[in-house]
Amino acid sequence: MTGENAQRTTIDPAEVAQFAAIADEWWDPNGKFRPLHRFNPVRLSYLRSRLGAHFGAPESAVTPFKGLRLLDIGCGGGLLSEPMARLGASVVGADAAEKNVKVAALHAEQSGLAIDYRNTSAEDLARAGERFDIVLNMEVVEHVADLNLFMAACAAMVKPGGVMVTATLNRTMKAFALAIVGAEYVLGWLPRGTHKFQKFVRPSELAAALRPTGLDIRDYAGVSYNPLADEWRIGKDVDVNYMAFAVRPA
Repeated sequence: MTGENAQRTTIDPAEVAQFAAIADEWWDPNGKFRPLHRFNPVRLSYLRSRLGAHFGAPESAVTPFKGLRLLDIGCGGGLLSEPMARLGASVVGADAAEKNVKVAALHAEQSGLAIDYRNTSAEDLARAGERFDIVLNMEVVEHVADLNLFMAACAAMVKPGGVMVTATLNRTMKAFALAIVGAEYVLGWLPRGTHKFQKFVRPSELAAALRPTGLDIRDYAGVSYNPLADEWRIGKDVDVNYMAFAVRPA
């Protein structure tokens, strides 16, 4: 670059400051996103274990997902995109909310991580012919307008031999009591109105949505909160939060 061009920049300091303030909220473990921070280690442990085993990565590997292309659909502020990038994956983070993408991109830049963040939808990515070894579909399906269309678009992007991991909430009275009444109204973990009970997805409904796509659900894992230990745990109870591990045959 010439001396003159080297001094030019597209960065607006005021904009950077504005989004930096929002990013601080996203990434503050004791702020309004605290529940996600408490939830994240359990999700990451499951993902590292199950994905590592599927792709044949040694448990001791520092970057077990090196060489794998990963989509984090509905990435939010990047709370999953960043650790997956650190584990070696080539990450595309996509979100329908432009503000989320800007916040996530800013934090990744500050963290020295190369993550391809995009303000787009699953169907637009699928129509563009994007393909991935791993699609993370975490806490998104209970917020979309058309479950079948969304799952078809996400599944279409999974390469042969690839995986999609979906995390959502089961439509049970236990989930209503804990995820809505408890988390939103009693404990104040989430803003009231974050979830709509009628949009929670039963495992059977998720399986039905995936059946025409050629993906095969190989595992369901429940994620439950232990109030005495103040921690989240992986188990077999899928009555509230659960994850589904689906594979496209090679």
